[in-house]
Amino acid sequence: MKRLLLVLLFAASAFADHLYVSNERAGTIQIIDTATDRVIASRNLGNRPRGLAVSPDGKRLYVALSWWRDGKHPRSGREAIVALDTNTLKTIRDYVAATDPECVAVSPDGKRLFTSNEDAATASILDVANGKSVATLVVGTEPEGVAASPDGKWVYVTGESSNTISVVDTAKKQVVANILLDPRPRATVFTRDAKRAWATAEIGASVMLIDVTKHRLVQRIKLPNTRPVGLVLTPDEKRLYVATGRGNSVAVIDTAAKKIIATIPAGNRVWGIAMTHDGRKVYAANSLSNTITVIDTAANRVVNTIKTDDGPWGLARH
Repeated sequence: MKRLLLVLLFAASAFADHLYVSNERAGTIQIIDTATDRVIASRNLGNRPRGLAVSPDGKRLYVALSWWRDGKHPRSGREAIVALDTNTLKTIRDYVAATDPECVAVSPDGKRLFTSNEDAATASILDVANGKSVATLVVGTEPEGVAASPDGKWVYVTGESSNTISVVDTAKKQVVANILLDPRPRATVFTRDAKRAWATAEIGASVMLIDVTKHRLVQRIKLPNTRPVGLVLTPDEKRLYVATGRGNSVAVIDTAAKKIIATIPAGNRVWGIAMTHDGRKVYAANSLSNTITVIDTAANRVVNTIKTDDGPWGLARH
């Protein structure tokens, strides 16, 4: 019986996802085993890790690393996109981006990195193989969220202060359009067919639906008394889970009905959000609570709380 239990536990762990957490204030990256909801590894990178992205082959974790600019933290070390081994968290290589890289996305073929450079108001396109910069593009003011479309044609870069999404044509390596959004857009997620995208507006307290074929805002859903930030779609794309920032909750949106169907209490200042590959659990990073809230999506209820290092910011799953 004990042997059978061990086999079952091993099998569950073998098929579990790894969740990666960037802890902004602590300067660390942590790995969480989603089978047990326990931290199984940690690496101190120093400085300020924020945006995360996993390569399509699952072998690399890309981390946007920058300096603090608040006068309270030392400005030292490097500003770069750091590639880590997803199993060991050992550094594979550094990629030089422009000033203050905040978020990073990977092309579907894994050959390009796209970064938002907050202080420089630019986006960088980097070649994964040789590490060189392919292009530096002027985008909206205070660029933050970066999302690459599943068909590889577009990259959306949100501009916090310009209230825009800058649309990057990846073939032309140019900004070809700007979409005006509600105040302080933060993050974007594309549908699998790359025909639509969802975006959050923190100050606008809204989630917006974008027609990607026309690069046009078509609908908004208001989330009263919230500050929406991160968002993630379920595998069937029927529901959208939204981290509500200082709303201290996760909102669940029915994507067909375009309405909120649940609000799940979380920790303080919910920022990054991620989902297991099977869609059964959602993880929400609570930046001021130093915890991650674990949500069972079948019941839309909290089933666990994981303690993290100081300032959990970004989440990525493999």
